[in-house]
Amino acid sequence: MIDLHSHSLMSDGVLLPSELVRRAEVRGYRYWAITDHADTSNMDHVVPRLVQVARELNRYRTIQVLPGIELTHVPPETIGELTARSKELGARLIVVHGETIAEPVPPGTNRAAILAGVHLLAHPGLITAEEVRLAAEKGVYLEVTSRKGHSLTNGHVARLAREYEAQLVLNSDTHAPGDIVSLEQRERVVQGAGLGVEALAQMDRAAVGLFNRLIEGLD
Repeated sequence: MIDLHSHSLMSDGVLLPSELVRRAEVRGYRYWAITDHADTSNMDHVVPRLVQVARELNRYRTIQVLPGIELTHVPPETIGELTARSKELGARLIVVHGETIAEPVPPGTNRAAILAGVHLLAHPGLITAEEVRLAAEKGVYLEVTSRKGHSLTNGHVARLAREYEAQLVLNSDTHAPGDIVSLEQRERVVQGAGLGVEALAQMDRAAVGLFNRLIEGLD
């Protein structure tokens, strides 16, 4: 199994990166990304440390760890610049905290993230058809999530993604041990979004492909 969206106590999660990864490994995950929340106030602190711990864990664990970042509630106008800065600091996976209906994310965040060419737009809420079409064109992955609140628009996101052939991935947005979902629950989340169980395998293959491209050279 694979998950491209999780948080440690480097932001608002409750576990050290090492424990977070170990718990995921025990649950059967082979690929795991840590994408702590960040803006200009903390990215220079968070990203290098996640890179360091990912390198260490990848030497000793069977699970592979990808260091990333989730740009969160930042002004949409800054997303392009912050994406570039995150990469300079060593973040391999750039996620943007999309316009979930559960939080007051600045309008225009979804579009700005897609235009910036981030890897993943998390919980994009009531994303527009034009934005989904643009995501498909630019190769930006859209998230179906098991996270409470954010998951309320999974069906909307999945329907438009199928219509415009945008790539979907399933993530947990883990903050605590209980958020690490089982295979059975992952299947239920996909079905709840109006997709067949076979869609989960397709989503995971695409996610693994992205993971393997991004982790290359991290040693």
